[in-house]
Amino acid sequence: MASVRLRWKLLRDLDQWLTVPMALLSLAWLLIVVWELVSGSTELLTTVGTTIWVIFILEFAIRFSLAPDKLPFLKSNWLTVLALAVPALRLFRALSFLRAARALRGFRLVRIVATANRSMNALKGTLQRRGFGYVAGLTVLVIGLGAAGMLNFENAREVEGGFRDYGHALWWTGMLIASIGTDFWPSTTEGRVLAMLLALYGLAMFGYITATFASFFVGRDAQEARGPVAGSGDVKLVLKEVRALRAQLATRT
Repeated sequence: MASVRLRWKLLRDLDQWLTVPMALLSLAWLLIVVWELVSGSTELLTTVGTTIWVIFILEFAIRFSLAPDKLPFLKSNWLTVLALAVPALRLFRALSFLRAARALRGFRLVRIVATANRSMNALKGTLQRRGFGYVAGLTVLVIGLGAAGMLNFENAREVEGGFRDYGHALWWTGMLIASIGTDFWPSTTEGRVLAMLLALYGLAMFGYITATFASFFVGRDAQEARGPVAGSGDVKLVLKEVRALRAQLATRT
């Protein structure tokens, strides 16, 4: 038991030590993925991306070796494992099935989702889910990465009525997340899946913002002596009874 507790402590300490460095690397990885989706890869980006990928693998290997329960650790980090495995497929690009257009688009979709997950975890580690700031940063991340993916899947050169450039895709993604919508809808399978994920995120964000505003106004009413807060009458009645009980106890004492 002492050994298990020690390993859990080492794992928590390691996560704390690596929070900021891994967050910076995750941001760099995000920018590389966006650039490659929008403008294509270069030799420099490939080298930098491979270096960051190797660091991610080493960090995950250390955390895996420290985890007392290997299988639950893998189950809770399956998307991270997938994100680390997808870049390795570049080493096998000579295989015919990996050169197929459908396979390449599928791998790019998995890479986008895995990159979003890693960036989300990095943002959560640095901001510690600090309310609106965390949601705002996460929304900017999702819109930027989602627009790059939509441009890659639904480019005007390949899809009729598709996106002309990154700015066009960025505007469309923002409208989709804001639940406003446009006249264009994706035609590729990967584009439709990504659009569905973006729409689900927009729905969740809208619910969070609604709850935040509701909590804000209810809090303001609660601070006012005459504020019409639901259940305030019951609270006053309970306080009155508590005061009466205190008076009776004081009298008997």
